Amino acid sequence: MSTTELNPTAPAASTELRPALRFITCGSVDDGKSTLIGRLLVDSKAVLQDHLAGVQRQGETDLALLTDGLSAEREQGITIDVAYRYFATESRKFIIGDAPGHEQYTRNMVTAASSADAAVVLVDATKLDWKNPELELLVQTRRHSLLVKLLRVTSLVFAVNKLDAVEDPALAYAHISAALNRFAAAAGITVRATIPVSALKGWNVVDAQPGWCGYQGESLLQLLEHLPVTHADVEQPFAFPVQWVEKFSSSSDTSQGRRVFWGRVAAGSVKPGQAITVLPSGQSATVAQVLDHARRPADIEAGHSAGIVLDREVDVSRGDWLLAPGQIEPQRSLKATVSWLDDEPLVPGRVYWALHGHRWVKAKVSRIVHKLDINTLAEEDATELPPNSIGHVELALQEAVATLPFEQARALGSLILVDTASNKTAAAVLVNG
Repeated sequence: MSTTELNPTAPAASTELRPALRFITCGSVDDGKSTLIGRLLVDSKAVLQDHLAGVQRQGETDLALLTDGLSAEREQGITIDVAYRYFATESRKFIIGDAPGHEQYTRNMVTAASSADAAVVLVDATKLDWKNPELELLVQTRRHSLLVKLLRVTSLVFAVNKLDAVEDPALAYAHISAALNRFAAAAGITVRATIPVSALKGWNVVDAQPGWCGYQGESLLQLLEHLPVTHADVEQPFAFPVQWVEKFSSSSDTSQGRRVFWGRVAAGSVKPGQAITVLPSGQSATVAQVLDHARRPADIEAGHSAGIVLDREVDVSRGDWLLAPGQIEPQRSLKATVSWLDDEPLVPGRVYWALHGHRWVKAKVSRIVHKLDINTLAEEDATELPPNSIGHVELALQEAVATLPFEQARALGSLILVDTASNKTAAAVLVNG
């Protein structure tokens, strides 16, 4: 799935106090996601003047054009792909993903959220019956919030936007935030904050507006500067998906003439002297040396790239896993939550390719347990899952894979399903406990 990568702006000088935060903006169509990001970039002085001049329309700055990078996006005035931008304040660096709001591009939103530390879900006050204390939220607001929870994004922030365009912003904010709280409580979603904002005017985006709409908290940027990043799954058993095998090199001192298995540690940690077993062959070996990304000897934890040299030659290829012996039981049957992304409905009995780490195996959907009603959060019986729906299924795999529940380990508990004929990504799969 492609993304639109835009040129990064120069970071501020002092940004080593906190680790970089990767966050996405999501929500319904035309809620102002691209405009909000544009406002963050402009008000934090992360956009050069010549770049600003290039997004002028009829003498006014169109903030959304700072992230809508595809020609089709500019022509239609909507976000299709995920556009990433980079900026920094004095205390932190940020990577922003502008996710599409259209239902048909839910797959792009899932891609962006899968690697995010935080999500800002925008809610357009002008689209809601804000005078009604029992107002209903938009379906996409619910869907994106549920996906953020399912994908184990650490922090979720609601930003109630366009309050400058309603006649009683304080009442609108009170009713909308109450509706968001009711929904979050019913869905089991932890919300960091619900902030009233005007992306167009810049209120409560970078600079706080104390007392506006009765809100006395931090601005959106001030809150983002203090949010935690997603912790790597260091406490789980060691698991390492092999991405690339470096062949024998007699001239290499670091690998001592043995093959080096490169990849990113998915869980746990690895150091010399550690016993491992290979999936799927079941062979055993001991780690002789661990190299970091610069080929220096080091102990490596989850979330970081490593090159692993074993004490003896065993059959290891791209797609294999190096695992802590006896800690993770490979399984051929999985109970999982799926976000169905294909244009065709999911029906039991169909066979797909499943990608786990870098390993491909055939997978059949043996049963649909239920479908989640986005509006009521109720679990419904279903014989199929329509596009952009969420449900629980049972999968039968042709070969065993080493998984843990997604709640315990992101990399080990996630797969994707790919259509065997079209090669399109059909589903994001989260393994249940």
